Order: sequence, then C-alpha cells, then structure tokens
Amino acid sequence: MRVVTWNINGIRAFKNGIKKVLDSFDADIICVQETKVTRELLDERTAIVDGYNSYFGFSRGRSGYSGVATFCKDTATPCAAEEGLTGLLANHGEAVGRCGDQSAFSNEELQSLDGEGRAVITQHKFRGAEGAETLTVINVYCPRADPEKPERKLFKLRFYKLLQSRAEALLGPQSHVIVLGDINTSHRPIDHCDPNDVDNFEDNPSRRWLDGFLFGSMVNENADDMDDSEISGGKFVDTFRHFHSTRPNAFTCWSARTGARQTNYGTRIDYIFASRALVSTSFLNVEIMPEVDGSDHCPVWAQLSCTLTPSPRCPALCTRYMPEFAGRQQKLSRFLVKVSEQREVSKDTEGPLPGSQEAGEISENLSPLVAGINTAKKRPSDGLPESSVFKGKRSKHVKTVPKTQGSLLAFFKPKQSSVDPEESGLDSERSGPEISHKGTQNDVNDCNAMHSMQPEWHTKVKEETNNCRVTEPKAEGSCQDQSQSNATVYQESRDKKVMGPDFWKAVLHGPPQPPLCKAHGEPCVLRTVKKAGHNSGRQFFVCARPQGHASNPQARCNFFAWVEKGK
Repeated sequence: MRVVTWNINGIRAFKNGIKKVLDSFDADIICVQETKVTRELLDERTAIVDGYNSYFGFSRGRSGYSGVATFCKDTATPCAAEEGLTGLLANHGEAVGRCGDQSAFSNEELQSLDGEGRAVITQHKFRGAEGAETLTVINVYCPRADPEKPERKLFKLRFYKLLQSRAEALLGPQSHVIVLGDINTSHRPIDHCDPNDVDNFEDNPSRRWLDGFLFGSMVNENADDMDDSEISGGKFVDTFRHFHSTRPNAFTCWSARTGARQTNYGTRIDYIFASRALVSTSFLNVEIMPEVDGSDHCPVWAQLSCTLTPSPRCPALCTRYMPEFAGRQQKLSRFLVKVSEQREVSKDTEGPLPGSQEAGEISENLSPLVAGINTAKKRPSDGLPESSVFKGKRSKHVKTVPKTQGSLLAFFKPKQSSVDPEESGLDSERSGPEISHKGTQNDVNDCNAMHSMQPEWHTKVKEETNNCRVTEPKAEGSCQDQSQSNATVYQESRDKKVMGPDFWKAVLHGPPQPPLCKAHGEPCVLRTVKKAGHNSGRQFFVCARPQGHASNPQARCNFFAWVEKGK
C-alpha cells in the first residue's frame, strides 16, 4: 500500500485535469491540501476522476481558501468517510468512529474549527497478521499562525487540540490511524533552514504541542544523551524521522516569492504521522519528493506492507453522489433560498469566537445580499426622459460655476484701458450706432444669454457683432487685435515651455535604474512593501539572487536600498 500527501496550492491550477498527476504517484490513497475550491467552483473533471473515488472538504466562509481532498483508487475504496473533525458535518450514522472528548470546546467553537474545510477522514479495511483490521486516514491542512493576527495563533492551537482528541479516540487494538498533511510547523531545528533566526525556536507553542503528540525526544536529538524524562509518551510517530533521523536539508516547503527552492532554503512542515503499532508492523519507508514541481510544497509518500480491502460501495460523502455530478434531475427549489432564511443564517454568524474567520468573510459567502456586497448604485430608469437627466447635470453645474449675464457690447466694445475715449473725440459718432441698434438690443441680449448652452446662437451673435464692428474706428479695432495676438503668442510660448521635454520626462518616467549589489556586482531587483504600516507602498532594491543561507555564496546577499521619493 502506498500513501501520498501534497499541498497543491490550488487544485484548479491543473489545466488538463488532475488524473495525470494522480496516476504519476501510483498510490492507493492520495491526500491533497489547500485545494482553494468551494463546492460551487468544483467541476466534474476534478470531482469525478476515472479509476478513483474522491472526498472533499470545503471552506464554508471564504471562497478560494483552504480546502482538502482525498482521492482513493477504486481498489482502495473506503468503508466510511467524513468531512471535518468534530462530527457536526456528518449526516446521521455517517461519522467515522468516535469523536473523542469535546467538552473543552463550545458548540460555536467547534463549528468555527470545522468551518474552513481543513479535514477529511476516510476509514479502510485491510488484512493484518491478526485478521481484519481498520486503518483510518485523517487528511488535514492545519491553520497558519499569522503574526499580525493573535486570534489566529489561538485558533491554530485549538485546532491542534481538536485534531489530537479525534485521532487518539480512533485508536484501538486492531484500529490504526494515519494523520498526514500540511501541519504548518517545523518540529525540530533540523527541519528548519535557519532555526537560529527564529526567536525561542523550541519554546514555540506549536512545537510544544508536537512534542506531546509524537513519541520520541522532547529535548535532545541524540538518543544516547536522553533519559526517561526526555522521552515523550505521544501515541504517534513522525515516520520520516523514524527512517531518516539525522538527514539534513530534508525540506518540503519553500518560499516561491524569493526563489528559495533553488537554494533549498526551506522548512519541513508536511508530515505523515502514524500510530506506533502500525509503524512497527507495516511501514517500509517514507520519502519526500522535492523534484516534483507545481506548488511551493513537495509531496511526501509512505510505503506499507499491508494490502487494503476495497469496500463494495463508496461512502455517502463521495463526490459521485453529489446531485450536480450524479446525473439526476434537480429541483428548482434547490437553487432558491428565502430571504428570511438568509437573515437567520446571517444572525447565526454574528459574533465569531477568537480565531474564527472575520465576520465579513462569513457573511459574505453565506448571505451576500445581507452583507452588503451588492451595493452598486442603479442607473437612471429607462422610463425617464433623456432631457431630464441632462437638466439635472446642467443645474448642478450652474450652481457650482455661476455664470453672469452677458452683453452685446462685450463682443465689439474695445477695452477702456487701451484707448482713452476723451482723446478720440468720437463720443457723438458712437451714440449714433448705439441708438440705431437699440431696437434689437433685447433680442441680442437673449441670444447672448443662451450662448453657453446653444452653439448655433453663438454664430448669429457673432454675425451681428461683425456688422456693428464696421462702424467702429479702425484705430481701436487694430489695437484690440494687436493685444489679442500678443496674448495668443504669449500663451503658445508658455504652453511649449510647460509641456516641453522636461515636463513629459517627469510625468512618464520609467522605473528607476537598478543599482548593483555589492557582493555580486549584479543588477538588483525592485520590490514593493505590501505589509501594512508606515512603509506600505514604498519601493526598494534587493539582490536578485534566490534567498538562501548566509553562508551560501550563491544565495542572495544582504544588499538593501530604498528608492528615493520622486524617482
């Protein structure tokens, strides 16, 4: 029997389907974590794979987040399957074995711990030395303790406690348990690329929990230096270290952002734990597979001497029984939810306990309308006349930018500062044309009032002003033309100066030229601070080589330089 675990960092990343990947492992049971798929996004090509039966765990409160799946060959069909660790998600009579002591958890906390789709349990039968025996496989994706969110640290420890309670409750004389997946904690300094860079490495609460969960040393790596007080009485064994107790640089996870896989600068956080009796009687070997790409994690496999006995029928949790994949006619009522029910669901999700997901994330998925996601403003009704819409906009514009009443004299009367009317001696001649046009003065004023709103009126007014301008003295007209010409020339020269090459270089400048790192003399790479804080959004240069240990000359050097503002 062969078992594989792998954090795939998104099951939809396999464009051609997952069957080819599953076949490449040649394993009976394949457990994947971080599928990042909800039931609504699960497609048939991923859920129904020829030659396999699959069991998924989905996140209830956040789309594209967490999730696990277990694929079993048809020759290793389980006799029972369950989603979650608490037993609350299992239908009546479908829970796998005992759930353990849950008295330390409230009902709300149990729902929150099982609400992120972090566990799937399958139970199998196999023929052992003493007859028929049971093997239970717990596929888990343990939470990450975000240093910026203290409640997530508590959530992680509570999840560990629940996992241990359920795993130990399933143990028995002929009942064995395997716990495998992404545990999200490197246990020993040998499992970390740079343990000296971590404050209080061995005092970390997650590592302390592993000390009590696993059988073996709690303090020392060297078995010759241990006494009875330094031996943990845990019921499970780290199977990789059971076969490779001192192998260094055996990592399963690397930072994809810094290219740390190239220098093997990572951690071992993916495990296959097994009950002590099963390890001593059935385990043959355990290995990691760093050569397998496709994720920031690599797979881990285990070989056992036992042979599974397939169940004649898949458990009810199997994806082939889902209505959307079973080929049965579905009722329209399945796609409809009453508004009152949505409100009740949203009320149930109020006030999550520390460590659960944010209330906004939960309500966003359970009741998007109540959560206020659909907050887009409606467009104006099609029934309203188009002119009313423009009138509303125009009245708003008039209020913000008031316009004064124009006058016909503004089109042909020269500026008083350019020529003194007393020196021109034309007061008597000017009165004549003004009186002759007095009859049409009101009409022209009305035209001028509509000038800013109706372009065709502007043409008529201009024609009349051109006729009136004939009676004006040429001296005044030439002076006005000269001043307008000077203003135009000044404005053009000013625009050329403002919109010159220096202006466009300042607006359309490219990225700053990268400096050379001091250790390798190579161009650096530009990065941006994404972490919240006073430096958020700032850019900086670092060495372009992949991250690695400080003693590795091929790894990234410690060059760092901020990008100056304005460059």
